[in-house]
Amino acid sequence: MKIGRAMVGRSLVVGLVAAVVAALIPSTTWAHGALLTPGSRTYLCYKDGLTSTGEIKPTNPACQNALAVGGAQPFYDWFGVLRSDGAGRTSGFIPDGSLCSGGFTKYAGFDAPRNDWPLTHLTSGAPFTWTYAAWAAHPGWFYLYVTKDGFDPNQALTWADMESTPFLSADHPPLTGSAPTGYYSWSGNLPVKTGRHIIYSVWKRSDSTETFYGCSDVVFDGGNGEVTGIGGTGTNPSPSPSVSASRSASPSPSASASRSASPSPSTSPSRSASASPSSSPPPSGACSATYTIVNSWSGGFQADVTVKNNGTGTLNGWTAKWTFANGQTISQIWNGTLAASGANITVTPVSWNGTLGAGASTTFGFLAGMSGATNSIPTVTCTSP
Repeated sequence: MKIGRAMVGRSLVVGLVAAVVAALIPSTTWAHGALLTPGSRTYLCYKDGLTSTGEIKPTNPACQNALAVGGAQPFYDWFGVLRSDGAGRTSGFIPDGSLCSGGFTKYAGFDAPRNDWPLTHLTSGAPFTWTYAAWAAHPGWFYLYVTKDGFDPNQALTWADMESTPFLSADHPPLTGSAPTGYYSWSGNLPVKTGRHIIYSVWKRSDSTETFYGCSDVVFDGGNGEVTGIGGTGTNPSPSPSVSASRSASPSPSASASRSASPSPSTSPSRSASASPSSSPPPSGACSATYTIVNSWSGGFQADVTVKNNGTGTLNGWTAKWTFANGQTISQIWNGTLAASGANITVTPVSWNGTLGAGASTTFGFLAGMSGATNSIPTVTCTSP
């Protein structure tokens, strides 16, 4: 069943984040975004997988495989396929086979060569309105490339598969609305192609070297922006306010073709997760909380906190508390409810993850800024009523 373009276009942007999340995101130096029309792999898999409880449970086989490779967090962070040192570079910088992840191993599951990704149906050479989510808005240029004739989606995507020059570019297009619910838009004709292709987007910021990359799977079959391959029954799931949920799902056993391998050191992203992330030891008690720095970059970092029920009975509610020692400030949180007073941080559950069975755990995450080079690991306490 085809899903109307309007359902994955501008109207979805408005509902992407509830006001409670927007209030947690102050003016920030980080940009985040991805193509909405035609939707990027990360965005459409997020739409396919998001359930009414906030969990990620894709119905699309390719999205299921991406979940099996990289877990749920890349779905929640569908807007974060970036290289902070990209400076608009493409061929020779992003490794072959890693174009859709931008060489960021967190998103390696979205590099899998297969022909069942969510698909946008388009008309060759037709006028089109392009929309790009501005989760965090910054000025810049947008460049759109397309695969060459004869492209095979079942083969790893390389730069040799791409046309060498963009078929369309946009120079600092207007922003409609404001971050995180706003979007950039511009008009321009679709490329003259037939059959299956990938449209490859590059967003080069003009105020930093940070660059965003993304793959949109399309078919030129006379369509008008309809999307197939998401929502199981053809129903496009509604956006969720606070984006994160249980990491558990039922991923497809199908494997991606060596997509879990890390790129070479010369091209590894500065924001890629460390193989041995820094973390705090969990204290003893009815519940414990382990703080882990997942990604870090100049001026900011991403961290996870895992809350575990150490008891033999059910834990009804939990509270995690810590104090930052180096001026860190949280700008965005998921899977938890934030209360901050200066350096003192308190996080409590969202509606669906406050009850933990014996030995069970849940994880919330956040983005934070820091003014210096020191980012010490705080001791996190966990209490339960």
